[in-house]
Amino acid sequence: MKINGNAIRPGNIIEHKGRLMRAMKTQHTQPGKGGAYLQVELKDIRDGTKMNERFRASEDVDRVRLDQIEYQFLFREDDMLTFMNNETYEQISLHEDMVGEPVMFLQDGMTVSIELYEEEPISVVLPDTVICEVVEADAVVKGQTASSSYKPGVLDNGARILVPPHIAAGTRIVVNTADGSYVERAKD
Repeated sequence: MKINGNAIRPGNIIEHKGRLMRAMKTQHTQPGKGGAYLQVELKDIRDGTKMNERFRASEDVDRVRLDQIEYQFLFREDDMLTFMNNETYEQISLHEDMVGEPVMFLQDGMTVSIELYEEEPISVVLPDTVICEVVEADAVVKGQTASSSYKPGVLDNGARILVPPHIAAGTRIVVNTADGSYVERAKD
C-alpha cells in the first residue's frame, strides 16, 4: 500500500531499500530554505540495524500490512520463547530478540500478538502495560516531595525502574512495557 512520505507514523512498517523497516520516531522539520520533510528513525525488523531517513510529502513509500495473530506465551528455554496459537493450538518457538527489550515483562500465560509477513514471524508485540510487584524499593528520604522525585525500585522480574516515593516493597504496580516506566499503582 502506497502512502505519502509525510504520513509515516511511529510503529508503521515500510519497505525501504529492499528491507522491512519499522518507524521508531518521526519528526516534522521545516528548514528555512527548501521544502518541509519528515525525519524518520527506522529500525530493520530482521537484523535490528537503525538508520535515519528524510521523506518529503511528494515521495511515495510502500507501507507493509502485517497479519497479527494472538498467541499465548508458554515458557522460555535458554534464549528461545515458546508460544501457542490461541485458535489452532499450534506451538511456535522464537528467539527472544523478536520481542526486544520488553522481553523482561513477558509473563507465563500472557497473550501477545505475533506479527507475520508472508507467513513468516517478524516481531512479538506485548500488551501496552503489565502488572508487576515491587520486591525492593529504597526508603523515602525525609524532605523529598512526591511531585518531583522518583526512587529506584526492583521488580519481581529483576527489572530496575524508577517509582514514586510512596511505593514500598510488596506493592503491585502497572508498568509500561514499551519503555519500562511506572504508570500507576495496580488496582487489586
